[in-house]
Amino acid sequence: MATRHSNVEPSDDDTAATVQRLMDQYTEIAKLAGGLAHEIKNPLSTIRLNMDLLAEDLADVETPSGRRSIKRVDVVRRECLRLQSLLDDFLNFAKVRRLNLVPTDLNHQIADVLEFFAPEAEDAGVEIVKYLDSDLPRVMLDKEAFRQALLNLIINAKQAMPDGGQLVIRTVAEPTTVALDLIDTGIGMDERTAARMFEAFFSTKPGGSGLGLPTTQKIVEAHGGAISVQSELGHGTQIKIALPVPARIAGE
Repeated sequence: MATRHSNVEPSDDDTAATVQRLMDQYTEIAKLAGGLAHEIKNPLSTIRLNMDLLAEDLADVETPSGRRSIKRVDVVRRECLRLQSLLDDFLNFAKVRRLNLVPTDLNHQIADVLEFFAPEAEDAGVEIVKYLDSDLPRVMLDKEAFRQALLNLIINAKQAMPDGGQLVIRTVAEPTTVALDLIDTGIGMDERTAARMFEAFFSTKPGGSGLGLPTTQKIVEAHGGAISVQSELGHGTQIKIALPVPARIAGE
């Protein structure tokens, strides 16, 4: 028997219902994941507190067995701290974001973040160079969320320049978008690493959670934007963020 294929396109209502159903499912999964992470954090905090107390009790013990014990306690304390940091990163990644979008001067937002980051950049020997388009239209941003995303990218660029270097921050007005480029002179990445850098839990840094850049991508996409990367091993990396300009503002 021949199979008949329907040519009826899904209606806007059907599409909206599907999107809403997927969002509801994602919200439920995110809540479950967040609840599980919180349940893990509670006993982890208890373990860490007791390790701190045990370290105090062993501080004055000078026997060989006492010294071995304090080393083991230190290992457990470090692992507790690492797990605590991982859980914090995971909770930040998994949470459902309700953005408070307001018309924002992107250049001003960038300048604010760079001012905050300036002492760290100076200590790391990183020169910040700005090319900010003075005719940039306003974009809709959740200032706190986007600040976090931008800081993640700047810190990642700094870590890619262990011996110092230059970080160029550039904004450009385009017909319907605003482009933000971050270009570093760091160690760069090969194609395989660049293709995976936004995957959750993928990290090339020892002890890294692999959630900073995926969280950044989620924040950018929640703004209706897109993020992309170009990199060459030994020559640096360019991250590009494209943010939409609201139609009324673009028309003006």
